[in-house]
Amino acid sequence: MSHSWGYGPKNGPAEWHHEFPIAKGNRQSPIDIVPSQAHHDPGLKPLSLQYDPKTAVDILNNGHSFQVDFADSADSSTLKGGPVSGTYRLRQFHFHWGPSDHKGSEHTVAGKKYASELHLVHWNTKYPSFADAVTKPDGLAVVGVFLKIGAPNQHLQKVLDALSAIRLKNNQTAFSNFDPKILLPGSLDFWTYEGSLTTPPLYESVTWIVLKEPITVSSSQIANFRSLHSNAEGEPSCCMVENFRPPQPLKGRVVRASFK
Repeated sequence: MSHSWGYGPKNGPAEWHHEFPIAKGNRQSPIDIVPSQAHHDPGLKPLSLQYDPKTAVDILNNGHSFQVDFADSADSSTLKGGPVSGTYRLRQFHFHWGPSDHKGSEHTVAGKKYASELHLVHWNTKYPSFADAVTKPDGLAVVGVFLKIGAPNQHLQKVLDALSAIRLKNNQTAFSNFDPKILLPGSLDFWTYEGSLTTPPLYESVTWIVLKEPITVSSSQIANFRSLHSNAEGEPSCCMVENFRPPQPLKGRVVRASFK
């Protein structure tokens, strides 16, 4: 995966199509979800998310965000149901955020942005590996969770406490015994559509499951995200203050809702 891309004026989302032509494809993400235009689908199954805290492995600053990685061979952390068939295994989760408290999510709802967006990335176990699944049309299922400014989120604190060890790009440290299910809202009502990765290489391999109900996070907690750096040691200092891709054209796709 190329790392010449970023979120600046010269290498940001508006320029990605030069290196990754699929950026102008027919199922790119994120999108603006317009609830009044979403189609309620009573055939959608309830979403089943089962995560084993013991499968959490480490936390990494990759220069574009930070991610918590999970054991790639663990069948005890999975997604089933919703819009997908079969079993999808949790690979990692990460966040996107912006320069202010109300401009950080990737997906928008009727044009409204949230402070941040959590992505839980799962891969289809009918393929032999994540690397194989990531290129397939049904290879990934990503759960998106909006974060809005409000009360501090106690469940997020263990993640925030680990950020001091990964301030710079390529910093990595052990991160274990964490159940990402505690980061989910009370309701698992969702919108779903066929989309893509929101970062290069932008593969059109994602079944998106965007939860309707946001979780809360405090302004100071989001500020912790912005204290990370996108530079490696010895490089010019650059804080990670904005790492979201704007909404992409829907191009005829249908957004389905699990609720009326």
